[in-house]
Amino acid sequence: MAKVLVAYYSRTGKTREVAQYLGERFEKEGVSCSLKAVGDVDPKELKDYDGIVLGSPTYYGSMSAEVKKLLDDSVKFHTKLDGKVGGAFATSANLAGGNETTVLGILNAMLIHGMIIQGDPVGSHYGPVAVTGLDDRVKKECDRFAGRFARLLEQGKK
Repeated sequence: MAKVLVAYYSRTGKTREVAQYLGERFEKEGVSCSLKAVGDVDPKELKDYDGIVLGSPTYYGSMSAEVKKLLDDSVKFHTKLDGKVGGAFATSANLAGGNETTVLGILNAMLIHGMIIQGDPVGSHYGPVAVTGLDDRVKKECDRFAGRFARLLEQGKK
């Protein structure tokens, strides 16, 4: 069974709520999911997962310092995440709050690690985004994201 880590930073609880929903969706897809706050993730354990999904609130169009710290600390394991599946999601308070740039910032680091990223031609192209919390639109995006991510993980196991 594939193993995925969903790690997030959440100050108000909204990003945690999306992370928890994604974790449930991964489990429903038959993927073993560990859900952790980024502060509880030891960077060396990133090597233990087949897939890694990071979630962050949007601060000035970018990821939180806590998510950035995990990515900065992961440089010690450069080349060790090569071929793993990666993904990201973001939350914000406004429609044009910088969600896409936040997700892309996380994905940039994952690509530099050599991780496999799958875009989506439907909905949020780079990863799920929530604009005030976990509503029906976000749930639909998370459902689709988790299903596609699980299939990509399965392809890597063949």
